[in-house]
Amino acid sequence: MTLKKWTIPEITRGGEISGKYGDFLGDILLADGFISNKEIDEFFGCGKLSDPFLMTDMHKAVEVITESVENGEKIVVYGDYDCDGVTSAAMLYSYLEMIGAEVELYIPERANGFGMNIPVLEKLTANGAQLIVTVDNGVTANKEAEYLKEKGVKLVITDHHRQNGEIPLCEACVDPNRLDDVSPFKDLCGAGVALKLLIALEGDEEFILENYSDLAAVGTVGDVMPLCGENRLIVIRGIESIKNEQNTGLNALIKKAGIKSRSITSEDLAFKICPRINCAGRIASADKAARLLLSDTPESAENIAEELNELNSKRKSLSDEIYASAEKQIAERPELINERVIVLAGENWHLGMIGLVCSAIAEKYGKPTVVISVENGMGRGSCRSVGNFSIHKMLMSCGDIFTAFGGHSMAGGFSLPADKIEELREEIYKFAREYYPIMPDPELYLCRETKLEELTVETIRLVERLAPFGEGNKKPLFLFRNCTVNSKSPMSGGKYVSFLARQGKTSLRAYSFDFSFDSFFAENGSQVDIAAYAEINEYNGNTNVELRFVDIRPSGFIQDRFFAAKRTYETIKRNEGCDGRLFPRVVPQSREELVKIYDLLRKNGEKMTLEQLAVFDGSVNYCMLKIAADAFLEAGMFEQSGQYLKPVKLEGKRDMFKEGLLSRITVKDGKVLFINN
Repeated sequence: MTLKKWTIPEITRGGEISGKYGDFLGDILLADGFISNKEIDEFFGCGKLSDPFLMTDMHKAVEVITESVENGEKIVVYGDYDCDGVTSAAMLYSYLEMIGAEVELYIPERANGFGMNIPVLEKLTANGAQLIVTVDNGVTANKEAEYLKEKGVKLVITDHHRQNGEIPLCEACVDPNRLDDVSPFKDLCGAGVALKLLIALEGDEEFILENYSDLAAVGTVGDVMPLCGENRLIVIRGIESIKNEQNTGLNALIKKAGIKSRSITSEDLAFKICPRINCAGRIASADKAARLLLSDTPESAENIAEELNELNSKRKSLSDEIYASAEKQIAERPELINERVIVLAGENWHLGMIGLVCSAIAEKYGKPTVVISVENGMGRGSCRSVGNFSIHKMLMSCGDIFTAFGGHSMAGGFSLPADKIEELREEIYKFAREYYPIMPDPELYLCRETKLEELTVETIRLVERLAPFGEGNKKPLFLFRNCTVNSKSPMSGGKYVSFLARQGKTSLRAYSFDFSFDSFFAENGSQVDIAAYAEINEYNGNTNVELRFVDIRPSGFIQDRFFAAKRTYETIKRNEGCDGRLFPRVVPQSREELVKIYDLLRKNGEKMTLEQLAVFDGSVNYCMLKIAADAFLEAGMFEQSGQYLKPVKLEGKRDMFKEGLLSRITVKDGKVLFINN
């Protein structure tokens, strides 16, 4: 993974927050943006959902649905193929079936695209649908709504996406993000809106929460909604319900994922349950996931859960294949990752996987990324952002190239003719140059600098009160400076690493699932800074605090110098030119400098990436290290193996300042540039 900039908020301690909650928890709350005890009390309390009838058109929706149920009309619940769409559809279908409605469930295939489409509506109306109720889609389906109006089929829309133009023709449109909605909480997902609809239909909030908050919680976490306000209550109640094993299908899936339902967390939902539900819509049929959540016998639930587990394994295999293909493309064209935005395209990359691969590439290289699958002359792309780079603005700037596109600041998607991909690439580069001359660095947000001695079981229990953790309520990540590494040892046969971190008189066990033993370069006795979560470990009757670290650096590492050198290298490689005065500091000037870097790479290049060398060795400026490595690779003195460099034995000597890369780089017009390139 690329090096991330550690960022810690500036906190002014004192006032009512620190007074009421103490310095330790008070600092975390201040770092999370709370400024008053009233806000915190609302955060911790969140004992009630707002009145569902505050949502525009909720009265109309209840009236239309109730009338259809009473009249025995055929109702179709129209969902979506992602986790949110599946859970919200299962909730509404289950409830309507319970109250005696004639109800049918429809979950579209990913190949049909997001939301309603007319060919499907033709089939549904031909089969006698008299009312269609959407969940997690519909607010932009103007053309489809007009079709239903012509056919005399009633339409109730429940959605959470933003309104784009006029509200479609329908009996009711319930959406917290429609422009004329005055309800107080806007961050509900489709399942959250469906939950509010059920409360309005039933008139008993507690009954609905007892029976449907589990699925609403899965949808909320799966759609990466902020876990604050009403979402916090939904997920807290949902996890309680999951622990009571109320939903047969969900309970079977939890067991297949190797989780104990009694100890399940929001993180388990995010990383183990939601992906298994999503994978059905990615590579098979999302209807399979819906049937699981609606299962009423342990036998059928067990069978479908096993199918989803197998699909999840297939999903991993497919995404690994596409990821490997993307990495091969990068290896063949390394200039792609020196651009401000990484743009990759491949033939027949599975459409259900490109979003996952896009996220993985963006995470690895710390840059906004676009991944495009080409099939039958058309390209369909997925985008992911880093930092404050706006995907929405980028897509808007290229809008004329697309046949369709959409998204928000952090992610998006599009389609376009395949012969327009290179034009799109250049337009993206142009946009980034104009609006982001200095691209945002990938960041790791730490809430507080902390001493090991502050970590007691009692303080960590306080932190656990902030759960459930997720989007909008991240698990607190702490900074521990100047720790000594002791007793470094392998875990799981070297797959992971563990050591004893000592700071003053306090020592705590630290472990990581992000570093293998071989890739952990801090030696026993070395001084390090650690970014870690503090957790309680209960084993054999003993309760201890441990650190689960996600990043580690030598104490005193100057990160701003590293990121400046990285930007300089990329500027030079793009031949945009950097300040010529930097030339002697960022480009090798003598044979002695080259020999020093060659020896460093020959000794460490097969086990450490260049970024790791820059961090843990620190003897060479990162830009100079990269340029020298490029020169050695071009000269055939090393060969590339992923992110590692293997020395190649060559006969004879060469003057690298007279031939090859170093001979083409110079200062011209006050800038470091390549000549004759």
